[in-house]
Amino acid sequence: MAITLISFSQSIINSVFNNYLYEVFAISDAQRGMLEVPRELPGFLVVFFSAAFFFMSTRRLAAFANIIASAGIALIGLVSPTYSIMLIWLFFYSMGQHIFLPLNQSLGMEFAREGKTGKRLGQLMGAMNIAAIAGSFMIFIGFRYFNFSFLISFIISSAGFLAASALLFLMKPGRSHPVKTRFTLRKEYRLFYWLNILFGTRKQLFLTFAPWVLIKIFNQRTEVVATLLAIGGVVGIFFNPFLGRAIDRLGERLILMSEAVVLILVCLGYGFSRNVFEETAARYVAFSCFILDQMLMSVGMARATYLKKIALKPEDVSQTLTMGVTIDHVFSIAIALVSGVLWEKLGFQYVFLLGAFIALINLFSASRVKTGQGPAKPGPIFSEAQPPAGMED
Repeated sequence: MAITLISFSQSIINSVFNNYLYEVFAISDAQRGMLEVPRELPGFLVVFFSAAFFFMSTRRLAAFANIIASAGIALIGLVSPTYSIMLIWLFFYSMGQHIFLPLNQSLGMEFAREGKTGKRLGQLMGAMNIAAIAGSFMIFIGFRYFNFSFLISFIISSAGFLAASALLFLMKPGRSHPVKTRFTLRKEYRLFYWLNILFGTRKQLFLTFAPWVLIKIFNQRTEVVATLLAIGGVVGIFFNPFLGRAIDRLGERLILMSEAVVLILVCLGYGFSRNVFEETAARYVAFSCFILDQMLMSVGMARATYLKKIALKPEDVSQTLTMGVTIDHVFSIAIALVSGVLWEKLGFQYVFLLGAFIALINLFSASRVKTGQGPAKPGPIFSEAQPPAGMED
């Protein structure tokens, strides 16, 4: 229920936020890229946030994260007289999102039986898709027939995050993080970190510039973006459980390589459909790419199950997922800035040509995934002590 409410609330934001930026603040393409700095900076800082809240169990921290997200999105709607002030509230909303992001998969895996991790994550993703459909469909109906405003959308989303937080708080708290826990970069997980870096860059292109193509290049309004998200959610109801079972049966290597191949085609479709097809056909190619891109985001399950299989010890899973979020956000911030400048100086096609090149690198990297061999002896190469200095007492 908590995951469903979170997905519902995020779907509302995903459906309206890019149009909100375009219609309310009229930002440029370069500004759209630069906006990802305050939005994605909490992803880089998530490992330090998690260290600061070491005394909370995973479930309590998840509840707290959604309170922050709820407050941030409410303030965006209620107290954003200027673009600069909106960015402050966006940072807080994003902080809540990113603290919860690694907890989502680690909590899901706690409820999985041995050998059925992919299946359980697939079931949860299926439930999230149903909720995402509901959120997107509500935005479509609201904007098309009931004169919804961006403020109404933000308030409904905020209420959903708050309700999810209450449900997470009602769960048994579980164990707190051990005081001596360290967030550690290990050489044994270097391929996982690298795959996370590639995912961070590819994810940023979808979250930032795929909707921007629909809005700026194809002149689509809020309800169209919401409709595409809803269609992707409907497909995901069936696709995500299938994907979870495929991960269990076929292995992470084949799934991750397949994702990379499809992503190359998606990026080329975004960037060059107008060069190949007439306007209407090109628009529908872009719509199809958007839906496929949305489905591919679920392949993150394969990276999580890959990590679980190679983990040196069980407690490494949650910590390494958190570290992975921090690492990938260094590069997602950079790619957003570079892509914004590329779009403004050379054209949107070059943004997605860059995305296709990243996907090609991802294809070769995924081909190196192996889970059949036992893990090597632990060998930390960098560590961030937890708890933070001055909090030992």
